Amino acid sequence: MDAAPNVEAEGGGGGWAALADGVRLVATDLDGTLLRPDGSVSAYTVDLLARARAAALPVVFVTGRPPRWMSGVVEATGHAGPAICANGALVVDLASGRVVERHPIPHDVLVTVVDTLRAEVPGIAFAMEYAPDDDDAPFAHEFGYRARYAVDDAHRGHDVRSLAVGRDVVKLLARVADAGHDADSFLAHGEEHVAHLVTLTHSDADDVLLEMSAPGVSKGAALAALAGRLGVPAPRAAAIGDMPNDVPMLDWAGVPLAVAGAHRAVVEAAAAVLPGPDGDGVARFVDAVLGAAPLGSL
Repeated sequence: MDAAPNVEAEGGGGGWAALADGVRLVATDLDGTLLRPDGSVSAYTVDLLARARAAALPVVFVTGRPPRWMSGVVEATGHAGPAICANGALVVDLASGRVVERHPIPHDVLVTVVDTLRAEVPGIAFAMEYAPDDDDAPFAHEFGYRARYAVDDAHRGHDVRSLAVGRDVVKLLARVADAGHDADSFLAHGEEHVAHLVTLTHSDADDVLLEMSAPGVSKGAALAALAGRLGVPAPRAAAIGDMPNDVPMLDWAGVPLAVAGAHRAVVEAAAAVLPGPDGDGVARFVDAVLGAAPLGSL
């Protein structure tokens, strides 16, 4: 993976501070973009998120994370409001943790995708995230799937197709232990065979994992819909990210931004590069937006 230059000085990466003028919504990815590797943020970031809320500037978290991984984010940031989870398949109210919108993969589509990839990729194994209701752990995986993060009460079985029956599956995951694949090549291989059935992406260059959503579901589509409900058109929205699953929202937003260390595909989609999480790039951009807005105009 090619990395973006380590841009830390204001005005680096094409003069990002100048892009803040006119922005009325900031959408940000979490891991690798807003959050440090340990999941923390600085006091400065917490303060800027609070200032944005006070100024009625929407800052929307847009993440591949499932809802069950959001409580720690709320605790670290103090932030509330709507969040887009599971790469656009779920919209969650952070204050209550309640899922307010879901876009599951049709079961027949899931079965066809699994059958196709199983035939094409030796050693592939599947897992799934499904919409939380009364289930304590809305995650299930095949016995052969090696989960990167343990989920103690996850459901397990021999075949994800059976595990998916009766579930609103919002993300289908596929992992392969083949040393011949890396994250980008595995994504390209998956797209070759099932891109007509599902939306495919990945969110970690160090993890050989496919993330699949229902057709047309992406961070970009979910953000466009949410911004529309808030009355914010694309030219007045900024989107910030670091991995390929962020590209759709950068393609939609009028102000697309990468952070230092981002995947090359994100840098190519961006108008400028912000400092990374250790440099409070997202907060610095929010600060610039608040500073550029006339009093009471947000």
